[in-house]
Amino acid sequence: MERSILKELSLFLETSPSCFHAIDNIKNILFGEQFTQLHENKKWKLNNGSRYFVTRNDSSIIAFTVPDREMAGMRIIASHSDSPAFKVKENPELETDGQYIRLNVERYGGMLCAPWLDRPLSVAGRVIVKDRQRGLCSRLVNIDRDLLLIPNLAIHMNREANDGYKYNAQKDMLPLYGAFTAKGTFMKLIADAAGVEESDILGQDLFLYNRQKASIWGASEEFISCGRLDDLQCAFASLKGFLAGEKASHLAVYCVLDSEEVGNTTKQGAASTFLYDTLTRIHDSLCYTHEDYLIHLADSFMISADNAHAVHPNHPDKSDPSNRPYLNGGIVLKFNANQKYCTDGISAAMFRDICSAAGVPVQTFANRSDMAGGSTLGNISNTQVALNTADIGLPQLAMHSPYETAGVKDTAYLIRAAAAFYC
Repeated sequence: MERSILKELSLFLETSPSCFHAIDNIKNILFGEQFTQLHENKKWKLNNGSRYFVTRNDSSIIAFTVPDREMAGMRIIASHSDSPAFKVKENPELETDGQYIRLNVERYGGMLCAPWLDRPLSVAGRVIVKDRQRGLCSRLVNIDRDLLLIPNLAIHMNREANDGYKYNAQKDMLPLYGAFTAKGTFMKLIADAAGVEESDILGQDLFLYNRQKASIWGASEEFISCGRLDDLQCAFASLKGFLAGEKASHLAVYCVLDSEEVGNTTKQGAASTFLYDTLTRIHDSLCYTHEDYLIHLADSFMISADNAHAVHPNHPDKSDPSNRPYLNGGIVLKFNANQKYCTDGISAAMFRDICSAAGVPVQTFANRSDMAGGSTLGNISNTQVALNTADIGLPQLAMHSPYETAGVKDTAYLIRAAAAFYC
């Protein structure tokens, strides 16, 4: 069972080189489970006992099932679809000495720069084209071959490279695309991949991605490494649990939002109205009042699922003295006194109770008191939809690297906990 899950996870990660591909993969899984797609620009007619999903920006998705009885509140798991990467700028081609063509890119989110160097990369994302019948529409693009590389500067030309180096995104991190003969071909390559003419492309959201496939490794094959484990591992596991759960008494909601790595403040991020709009439209369509919505909200629980820092084998001192999660040790419950993570005593107890019933181990994470940590979508989402929320994640190493590492057991733990959560 564990190996089957790892195979599915690896395929999901490898076929989701951008947030747009991740959401498209999730859509196809939901279609296979007989979910009906809704659209924000059309009226909704919902039925008890039915299942639906809606997307925004092609990079966020909310799926839900309506119980066939009176709703007993809502159960929500939210994760995110985006990962730190390099975004391709407009007019991307740059010349060097009449010999090379590079691509002009900029950082998306806070990534570790060094691991992006000297490895095969490619480009994926979407282009916006004008269709004669449908108007503006989105086309997925994935150049599924080794296309780019960001070459390191030789040690002979930078003798201090191993003594610490501050990377300049405009100078050090631009990928080599081709020899000078490649001039003028990049957008033509993108157009061919999208099946359109270059002149048809009116907009683009394209990102670099690491080409290395998922690997299961270690003395007992106890580790898995791949790009975008943060946070597609949680998105995948919570989807599997969502589909496996009974979903009998609550409005069961599966949510994957974009833009977490850049602060959530987009129309499709956790700070947007996407979740609020969806939940209120559900209530309206099912003939509940606004007061009914507020009552259901008070009886609801959300899990914000975003991967967590495991104790690093070479830097154990960077972790808190008493809250020390490890790979394969179970789901991590995250705490922060300043509410960067929104877990409190109530939501921690609720989550632990669910995991206890499911036989799933729980670990805890807190930052060292003298180190600032990151944040996630839970507390930001709560500014739009306020309810009891626990921040959790799966333990991993090298967060925000283009090749991250996690434990082989932990995905299954979250699937079991999510299935029990969606009762």
